[in-house]
Amino acid sequence: MRIFVTGGNGFVGSVTVNELIAAGHEVVGLARSDAAAASLIAAGAAVHRGSLEDLDSLRQGAAAADGVIHTAFNHNFATYLDNCAADRGIIEALGSALVGSDRPLIVTAGTGFLQEGQRAPDFTAHPRLTTEAAAADMAAQGVRVSVVRLPPSVHGQGDHGFVPMIIASAREKGVSAYIEEGLNRWPTVHRLDAASLFRLALEKGAAEAWYHGVGDEGVPFRSIAEVIGRQLNVPVVAKTPEEAPEHFGFLARFAGIDVPNSSAKTQAALGWKPMQPGLLADLEPGYYFEQ
Repeated sequence: MRIFVTGGNGFVGSVTVNELIAAGHEVVGLARSDAAAASLIAAGAAVHRGSLEDLDSLRQGAAAADGVIHTAFNHNFATYLDNCAADRGIIEALGSALVGSDRPLIVTAGTGFLQEGQRAPDFTAHPRLTTEAAAADMAAQGVRVSVVRLPPSVHGQGDHGFVPMIIASAREKGVSAYIEEGLNRWPTVHRLDAASLFRLALEKGAAEAWYHGVGDEGVPFRSIAEVIGRQLNVPVVAKTPEEAPEHFGFLARFAGIDVPNSSAKTQAALGWKPMQPGLLADLEPGYYFEQ
């Protein structure tokens, strides 16, 4: 299959490109710069020049493909609401080129507070759910769309998400912290396992399916803090909810969430099985702590 991939140079998208090519698919990656294009070519992919802001280029890329995987998203929290609104437009542009064709569109969302198999009951409950609302709208228009939900921590070499930010806070403050007893749980997945899920969702996925890319179902936040403390050789301490913002900054609300989740139904439906190390094991080699 000829697969059009957005975010093909990103943390998850780049390994998804590799996964697809290894499985025999032809990949065409969206690139807005010469550097991005060169990286895609080096990986063995073809290049479609354009950008997420150029909706016509997205329609053209999707129209020429047998399937589309949309992994790109602007994670700048300063413009988060705008980014979520933009993602809706991107999905609508990609989907408009696939209406009535039975060619799959795979979009990326988050597990958030949702249990596996549950659709968001109220798409206005969280801005990121506008992604799922857009997917549902495309399905209603005759697009074979499915959603891959990723957990708060997608980890592995090159991670620039929540865990590196928490490590940076611990290094700056001189202590590794958790909130209250630290028993709140984070689901996680290794980026390579996420890549294999995107491939399987493309190859075997059903229309209007919501798949969960969850490896670790729920890692206690205190366990994360303890590994960080040991690796940085700093004390591990509890913070009250009132003290948490001073230590974690805007990450305080994420550091305190308890959102365990499962991928049992996803594994049964697609034959997907996470094979890579869990988050705590992935923290042990030390590359997360290199400055």
